[in-house]
Amino acid sequence: MNSDFLVRRPVYLIDASVFVFRAWHSVPLDLVDPDGNAVNALHGFSRFLGELIERVRPEHIAVAFDASLVTSFRKRLYPAYKANRDPAPEDLKRQFLQCQRVCAGLGIASFVSGEYEADDVIGTLATRARAEGHKVVIVTRDKDLSQLVRPGDEYWDYISDKRFPYERIADRFGVQPERMACFLALMGDAVDNIPGVPGVGRKTASTLFHHFESLTHLYSDLDRVLKIKLRNGGFVCGQLRDYRESAFLARQLTEIACDMPLDVELPQLRRRPPDLGILNKLYDSVGFGRLLRNQAERITALS
Repeated sequence: MNSDFLVRRPVYLIDASVFVFRAWHSVPLDLVDPDGNAVNALHGFSRFLGELIERVRPEHIAVAFDASLVTSFRKRLYPAYKANRDPAPEDLKRQFLQCQRVCAGLGIASFVSGEYEADDVIGTLATRARAEGHKVVIVTRDKDLSQLVRPGDEYWDYISDKRFPYERIADRFGVQPERMACFLALMGDAVDNIPGVPGVGRKTASTLFHHFESLTHLYSDLDRVLKIKLRNGGFVCGQLRDYRESAFLARQLTEIACDMPLDVELPQLRRRPPDLGILNKLYDSVGFGRLLRNQAERITALS
């Protein structure tokens, strides 16, 4: 296989939280280790990750985890950021750490930061991968990450098994990827407790960012909003004026950092053969049977 082909192979970047939380909510809580601790999220995440490897056999792959939101730089910008979320249960926190051990056992690089979120890790790795000539496949179902997609990349909603190349992002989410952070800033985000501009919903924000390239562009020519075919244009224009500060604060929160300090080079994202010793020791400790062990053995045979 020549090196030119290898350069063109995609880098798979996985948003771990989506799959850990999905397993936490969908796999029965009565799946426990010998000490009675829940291991449902660990089992579901491990199975997902193994299935993905068997399915696409990635050359380069990385998994990004979230740490505590309390120390995030966004929390310093806006103390109410994600303050509406309940703390993760201790059983789930413990399983997040175990999921990182599974990544190591499967030969996959994983990253977590107290200062930055998983989205920022993915954004930074995507930027570095493109600089090395790779396209990127972002494996998630979080709309925020669609802002990272560029021509040649894909957003893969693995749960629904739907892939969205750059050209289809606007049809799926309402705006082009480059305008997504501004789009989210105007709408606000109740899930993340981001304020936005009251009265500006998805449809209005989508319309605005079909005419304006960015929040800065919008606010530099706000009177033009009155000339757009927009329901209640006068009201919208007034709200934008009144909530300008809120919109730009929200923009700082919705934009994914693509230049976080991360001590990693692309070769470190190359997938290694699984370490069956590490995996079997972990699976022994939590009482898992043959399903995941067989999967790891199949992956080893493919490596």
